Amino acid sequence: MLRSGLSMLVIVLVVYCLAVPATAEDDAPFKVTVTKSEPKTKPAAAAVEKVKPKKKKAPRLRIATVGFAENWDPRHNGPIIRQAIADAKKKRADVVHFHECALSGYGGKLAEKDYDWDVLREETALVLEKAKKHKIWVVLGSSHRLTGSNKPHNSLYIIAPEGKIVDRYDKRFCTGGDLKSYSPGDHFVTFTINGIKCTALICYDVRFPELYREVYKIGARVIFDSFHNARAKKVPNNHTKIMRTMLQGHAAVNNVWISATNSAAKKTSWPGVFITPDGMIAKELPFEDDKTNLMVNTVNLKRRYKDASAPYRDDSIAGKLNSGEVVKGDPRSEDRTSF
Repeated sequence: MLRSGLSMLVIVLVVYCLAVPATAEDDAPFKVTVTKSEPKTKPAAAAVEKVKPKKKKAPRLRIATVGFAENWDPRHNGPIIRQAIADAKKKRADVVHFHECALSGYGGKLAEKDYDWDVLREETALVLEKAKKHKIWVVLGSSHRLTGSNKPHNSLYIIAPEGKIVDRYDKRFCTGGDLKSYSPGDHFVTFTINGIKCTALICYDVRFPELYREVYKIGARVIFDSFHNARAKKVPNNHTKIMRTMLQGHAAVNNVWISATNSAAKKTSWPGVFITPDGMIAKELPFEDDKTNLMVNTVNLKRRYKDASAPYRDDSIAGKLNSGEVVKGDPRSEDRTSF
């Protein structure tokens, strides 16, 4: 009985072992595994690339100021103007500025019946084509014909690089002599080149500081000022001594740049100048008759110039004609006949 019982036990054990498969872990010898803990480290900080913001370039404007000896024949004046446009482009100018009535001729013969307005139109069209070809702005002095018996305007055409006239300034203050040939204008013009607001004035306008103050009020930073102070009886003369000085004053008290160009016809009174907002003449054309000259200057809004009027200019425009606070009720202030 004992033997048969043991035999049955062995059979049961064998069957169990066959029914339960061994795993790799069951077959493997017993091992003790020791895991070394690694010190915790902070993950490396991601490299942060510092991108410096691009500095905005201050608006700049390169102005070619031209002086030459015009006459009353647009066929004579036109080729000189077109050549100056090409030369200005070579010097990387953004705009070319010509003197008063540079294309048409100034006054005088314009009032005569035989003045050839058709030729003036033809030459004007050629200037427009030249501006388009060179993709450059042009401020062109000429005469703008009106209808019927109305006298023409003494004008500056504002020509865009597309070869289109985008505006026209008509001389507002005409001298007594001008009024024999011209009708006065009644408006300002503004146009923007390279983000810089510009305007235009003509010759005798310089005698009226109210116009220059209005330029400041409308926010223009550059004035294209065209003159015809030539064919004088003698040189030097009054214009020689005061024109540039007045322009310097207008620039300084209104914080503007001025490109001022004058005819270089015989006995010209003064050469063209470029004036900065502090009233200083930065550069001038050669002072010579019957020659074509061109200079290029840069308006840079980033550059700061002395502006002594700045703290009180807006107050004065608003009618407060003193700085600081006025003393009130002081008898010694109010009595203006004692000392």
